[in-house]
This record gives sequence, structure tokens and C-alpha cells, in this order.
Amino acid sequence: MKRGEEWAIPPKDRGAVRALARDYIDSRRVIVSEYILFGVFLLIFVIFALGKSKDSDVVLYVEVLILAVIAIESAFHGAMVTRLAKQRLPGESTRGITWYVAKRSLRLRASRIPPVRVRRGEAI
Repeated sequence: MKRGEEWAIPPKDRGAVRALARDYIDSRRVIVSEYILFGVFLLIFVIFALGKSKDSDVVLYVEVLILAVIAIESAFHGAMVTRLAKQRLPGESTRGITWYVAKRSLRLRASRIPPVRVRRGEAI
């Protein structure tokens, strides 16, 4: 599976539309969601540092901001992949593709399975 062979890919990752979605996400130069994990670790550190101070309300707003960024970016990329799939692969089902794109974009590039096939900035 780590070599990207089609027979070894799990059923949830199989198909031309899913492959197109993977290539689309992997070819993006900057995906904010990919680096959100570092922001969450920083946020956890800030939570422990602040304790019960009155500045702890700021943490809630930052958490909501993080969730909003993930949701907006996932919806945008999901719509783009759906549109691209309908152009290139007419008749193929795009059901669940937005969720698939969201999950893929949240993972760090080096830890994505199936592995990345395209370089950043490469045309798909």
C-alpha cells in the first residue's frame, strides 16, 4: 500500500475520483489545514500556561477560528474536486468526496496513505 499499488489500496481509497482528489490535494502548494496541527499544539501549551486567568476566553475564540478555517478550506477544496471530477470523469459518483478531501488535507504530507504521487505545484 505504501508503494501506491492499486490492488493494495483499501476500498475507501479506490477509484478514479478518489485518486483525482488525492492528486488535487497533494498538488496544492499551501493548505492551511495541513499545518493546523502545529497551531493546536501551540494552543494546548497556551491553555496550560494561562490556567484560569481572564485571558482564557481568547483560547475559545482561537479554537472556533481553527474549526472555521478547516471547514471553509475543506468546503472550497471539496467543491473544486467535485467540479473537476464532473468535468473529467462524467458519470462517476462524487458522494463523500468533500469529507475525503478534508481528511486528506488535515494529514501532514509525509504521513498520507496512499502515498503522494505528485509534487507540490504540479499540474494534475
